[in-house]
Order: sequence, then C-alpha cells, then structure tokens
Amino acid sequence: MTLFALAQAAREARLLPELVELTEHHRAHSPEYARLLASLGHLPGRRYDRVADLPWLPVRLFKHHVLKSIGDDEVFKVLTSSGTTGDVSRIYLDREAAGVQQKMLSATLSAVIGTKRLPMLLVDTKALFKNRTSFSARGAGVLGLMNFGRDHTFVLDEQERPDPDAVRDFLGRHGDQPFLIFGFTFMTWLYLYELAREHRFDLSNGILIHSGGWKKLVDRAVDNAEFRRRFTADTGLRRIHNFYGMVEQIGTTFLEGPDGGGLYCPEFADVIVRDPHTWAEVPVGTPGVVQVVSTMPRSYPGHLLLTEDRGVVHGVDDGAWPGKRFSILGRLPRAEARGCSDTFAEAAA
Repeated sequence: MTLFALAQAAREARLLPELVELTEHHRAHSPEYARLLASLGHLPGRRYDRVADLPWLPVRLFKHHVLKSIGDDEVFKVLTSSGTTGDVSRIYLDREAAGVQQKMLSATLSAVIGTKRLPMLLVDTKALFKNRTSFSARGAGVLGLMNFGRDHTFVLDEQERPDPDAVRDFLGRHGDQPFLIFGFTFMTWLYLYELAREHRFDLSNGILIHSGGWKKLVDRAVDNAEFRRRFTADTGLRRIHNFYGMVEQIGTTFLEGPDGGGLYCPEFADVIVRDPHTWAEVPVGTPGVVQVVSTMPRSYPGHLLLTEDRGVVHGVDDGAWPGKRFSILGRLPRAEARGCSDTFAEAAA
C-alpha cells in the first residue's frame, strides 16, 4: 500500500471533514487557539466548502506562543525548530501523537525505501544525541529517520569532521546491496558528495533521502538538477529523493517523486499556494506563499499552517504520482514573513 495513490478531488473530499473535526478539537482543547479563531471570525458551527477556506495560522506563532491541545502532564516530548535569530518553535507531543507521527512517516517513506530496514549511512554525527528529551530540528530529523535503518554509520565523527574510514568500512560491508543514506541537503553535498568523489566511493546501491539547506548551495551554483546530476556522475548514486517538512508538522513529509519532477503530498496532507497580498489561493503555475495541510497534528493546532516559504504548484494529477506536484522556491523576504505574522499578532496577544 502506498500513500501516494489518491487523486486530488478524492483527497479534498477526504481531508475536508477530518480537518473541520480537528479544528473543533483544537478549539475545545486549546484556549489560545480558541481565542485566535474567535478573533478571526471563525466561530463554532461555521460551514466550510473547501480546505482552502479553513483558518490557517502563520507558523511563526509557534515561536512566540505556547500552542498545545494537551495538558502539561500529558507532554511526552518537546521538539524545537532550527533558528538563526534565537527564536524557535516549540511543539508539544503526547505519547500517542509521537507514535502516530512516526508511523505515518514510515508509511510515507516506504514508497521509496520499501518496508525492510536497510543498512544506513547518516551524514551527521552521533554527538547530536547527548540530550535525549529535547531535540533540535536537526536532531529530531536524524533520530526520526534512524528508525528506518540498521547498522547505523555516521559520516562525521563526534567533532563533526568527515570520517572516510567509517564510510569505507560501511561500504565494504554493505555497498554491494541496497542501503539507505540520510542527510540534510547542504551537509550531504559538503561532506558525503565531496568525500565520495575524493575517495572514489561507489554509492550506486544507495537510496538517498535528503532535505533542506538549498540556500547554502546557491553560492556553489548547485540546484536540485545539478545535485542529482553530479551525484550520479561522480558516485553512481541514482535513487535520490528530496523531501520537504518542518518540525511544526512533524511526521508529515512531502516527498520527491521517482523522476525528480517535483514534490508530492501523502494522502493525509496537501499544500495550498497563496497570494502574499490577498491570501487567496493562486492558480497552478503561479508562485506564492506555501500553506501546509495535514491531519496528523492532534496534540497541538498545527494542522493548517502558513509557512514562510515560497513555492509553486506545477500540476495536478499529471506526474509520477497523483495529487499536486510542487516545488519550494526559497524563503520569503523578511518583511513579507513579518507581514504574515503581524496579521495574527493582536489576536494571539
């Protein structure tokens, strides 16, 4: 069974009632969220005809407000986002939410890695896991993906230096069979690609799952197409899947299709691209601000989030998998990002 088989009309019909129920669930269990909805005119019993009509929150709110739909005694884990300004999102999970989100992440990734645990190469360092109760977005991402592999080998030592001997030993044990690779995009390029090219490592049996960090590759003139081309040419690696996700919707992964032609939504999720001035949904082919939609978040009101990323939907039901086929174009300018947040600042106060 795959989570990438539902056409867009069927997806919308399935998601709408589930998201309406989730909105009411969070209204009932999060006083802060209830105040936001009331301030925005979204009162109980309101009818919604489309997913795009439901009330979204700017993702930045999670950096400045505690938004959760569980009691303090139910908090099992607190995840934090990465942040360069000191502001980080805090996402509260109970045991059930943590379990369900890991299960759905597994179901999503099985579309490209299968159901068996493969030997795994991690483009990171084990030093990430010194604190096991509170994780950065980077640590949570690595830990979450580790569950899909075995015989884990880190490309970097505990001082975050490349360890060619560790990679060579791993490939000696597993390089002649399928193996899994995970890393954040910039680190995968800087440490794995350059290390493999320098040492002539053969990665042809690898399956690479990577995400984030494209901004740091701009100066190196490396976009997604070049990333894929050079990995294949210099290391033999062909099975490459970028993904898009965020700690504020942990467990929801938008996955690159097998042909590299765009990102796709699993059946419990969707994306909406909005005009940054009117917030209306824009047509296919028109860039705008990305809203992410998911039925996963139940311990906190993160089911309908306006991100601070620009994106574009390239097509609907016209690609390797059904549903929307889209790309992320980069971060919003800071002024626009603040504008998204300011819309809600008074209501959240």
